[in-house]
Amino acid sequence: MNQTLLQLDGLSKSYPGVIANDHVSFKIGSGEIHALLGENGAGKSTLVKMIYGLVRPDTGRMQLGGQSFAPSEPRAARAAGIAMVFQHFSLFEALSVAENIALGMEKPPKSSALSMQITKVSHTYGLPLDPERLVGDLSAGERQRVEIIRCLLQDPKLLIMDEPTSVLTPQEVTTLFTTLRKLKSEGTSILYISHKLEEIRTLCETATILRNGKKVATCDPRENSARQLAEMMVGATLNYAKARTVKLGEVILKASNLSLPPQSAFGTSLKNISFQLHKGEVLGIGGVAGNGQDELLACLSGEVLTSPNAIQLNGNNVGHLTPNLRRALGILAAPEERLGHAAAPDMDLTENSMLTAMVRKKLSSAGFLNWKQAREFAQRVIDEFDVRTPGPQSVARSLSGGNLQKFVIGREVLQDPNVLIVNQPTWGVDAAAAAAIRQSLLDLASKGAAVIVISQDLDELMEISTRFAALNTGKLSEIQSMAKFSLDEIGLLLGGADAAG
Repeated sequence: MNQTLLQLDGLSKSYPGVIANDHVSFKIGSGEIHALLGENGAGKSTLVKMIYGLVRPDTGRMQLGGQSFAPSEPRAARAAGIAMVFQHFSLFEALSVAENIALGMEKPPKSSALSMQITKVSHTYGLPLDPERLVGDLSAGERQRVEIIRCLLQDPKLLIMDEPTSVLTPQEVTTLFTTLRKLKSEGTSILYISHKLEEIRTLCETATILRNGKKVATCDPRENSARQLAEMMVGATLNYAKARTVKLGEVILKASNLSLPPQSAFGTSLKNISFQLHKGEVLGIGGVAGNGQDELLACLSGEVLTSPNAIQLNGNNVGHLTPNLRRALGILAAPEERLGHAAAPDMDLTENSMLTAMVRKKLSSAGFLNWKQAREFAQRVIDEFDVRTPGPQSVARSLSGGNLQKFVIGREVLQDPNVLIVNQPTWGVDAAAAAAIRQSLLDLASKGAAVIVISQDLDELMEISTRFAALNTGKLSEIQSMAKFSLDEIGLLLGGADAAG
């Protein structure tokens, strides 16, 4: 048995109306890769924030290396040997790799010495980085390397990783796992949070499972199937999206030579993208972050206008129409960034429903907003998509990421779109919620709507897509039946193999 590195005894944390963690106890051994699993809102984030010094527990205690451990801030946690790679990168695009890493260090060495350290450590762990490159020019996978190397330069005893593979290709995941196993062999412990249960089974030797803020199980994930792990997380039998036979209907949406210059200094241009979308189909578009996904959704939704004939709906030009005019015609969209783009953080769910459903659900008349109807619609979304929140009066930022995602997707699906474009529909969402969201998209397509799913989750794309194309550096590969592809072939396409010119 490994010697215990970190021990948690009875950690509890409450917020008004919510018990985030309820007397949670478990331990992590030295040199152990330990998974932390649970539904959205199960208490994972609060727990790791207590370990990292971002939140103080109400009750309970921690021990690190046999000594009392109660970090008052992240600086204290880092000094004690705790490092964390967050799900959302905290990097400045206009600065170099070395400059970004220096910002995260208490006493950074001279730039030349730091560059040498970065080069040495990055090559030692199979994550090569050029310290002089601008972060804005890096791929999503390379940006994650910056975050990891920044942590490794601290020589951590425990590395916490939150959804580390959400922006990686299969080949990059393999490289990351090789690095983590090397760290483990050197005695570093890893606390690994992910909703990708097959990854957990491949990488981790122990899993602690949370449900409703309580620890409900500790197990060896290698001895359980992904379905068994998911059902332990939710405490119920799961229903996965049902396969269906699809006969393509008539063309409803058409893009012709859709091009767009970069919208920012580090944006991606779209290059002659053409495709036809049929009624009843789910078109899967895969791509590693930063290859034009946001730009494509913006063009299709009307946030960025194009020439009128670049986008057609039922044979009519719509490329020049604004989002609300497109919504009136039935083109709806759910962007990747939940908080700030898909939902206004400080508005409640009723107000957020009004923002996007006013046209389709006729929530206004003669210039007057019908707040009663908006509230009823928001409540319907909450009920039908199992959004865990006190009610439609809750502000968007008060919801966990997964619950806000369920609300955003439900809000669009329940407006009965003719075309729905979604970017990362289940990113950061637990297995049960992901299955429900995917089924809702399949059900929508079964009713005759056309759905475009832009995603970095290849398993998701293979599960629900009728046809598939890869987006790489703003170019779209040839669209083919999903049945023709293997996971490895998709991974190669995401890297740019055979992308259409």
